[in-house]
Amino acid sequence: MAVSAPPAVPSGASVTLLEASGLDAWYGAAQILFDVSLDVRRGEVVALMGRNGAGKSTTLKTLMGLLARRKGSIRFLDHDVSRARPHDIARLGLGYVPEDRRVFGDLTVLENLEVGRQPPRAWADGTPAPLWTEQKLFALFPNLGEMPHRPGGRMSGGEQQMLTVARTLMGNPYLVLLDEPSEGVAPVIVEQMAHMILALKAEGVSILLSEQNMHFAELVSDRAYVLEKGQIRWSGTMEALAGADDVRRAYLSV
Repeated sequence: MAVSAPPAVPSGASVTLLEASGLDAWYGAAQILFDVSLDVRRGEVVALMGRNGAGKSTTLKTLMGLLARRKGSIRFLDHDVSRARPHDIARLGLGYVPEDRRVFGDLTVLENLEVGRQPPRAWADGTPAPLWTEQKLFALFPNLGEMPHRPGGRMSGGEQQMLTVARTLMGNPYLVLLDEPSEGVAPVIVEQMAHMILALKAEGVSILLSEQNMHFAELVSDRAYVLEKGQIRWSGTMEALAGADDVRRAYLSV
């Protein structure tokens, strides 16, 4: 299969893949986000931290074009996607893993993966971007490799979480929006998810994850933004956040 040729994908480390500025977003008449600005660079993991209801999931949905009422600027791979449709954003190489998983319950693991398949991609200098196959994903998620023909509806919550991530990776994204990966799954699955995120980073995939588990975020993240009531209250390195007791007490309750 020929490698697709996306326009002007940055090829060097530390370049910005995703940049949002001045984001406002609403559910109906209720405004949820207020002037949110953030960026994600190539090859890094960024945590969007905050309590339940802080606006983390809404931020990811806004970046993915899933909220009809939104304002502000969103640029991905130097494309203005502020008003783009979700499927067009996905085709550019932005992946999204929702908190509620949304696997196809009547389809097998392999069939769910096939639904997410997109062509291989390349960086602007011609070097291949991360390429995912069923075999490579089964090596990353051995649990899935043991049940390739099991319907999604007959899997545990943690297994469905893995399948949702794997299905997104079949689209060969440059950057993944990962919503609450440690929420509601067993500790052993949380450990596997941390391993998965570090493996993705090693492959060159960037990740913006929403999270409220400080320990999990520390294990995998380079930088963090802290949200409270739909506003960015703090940003910096993960190491700095770990040492900012006042910030964690005020906005994370840890």
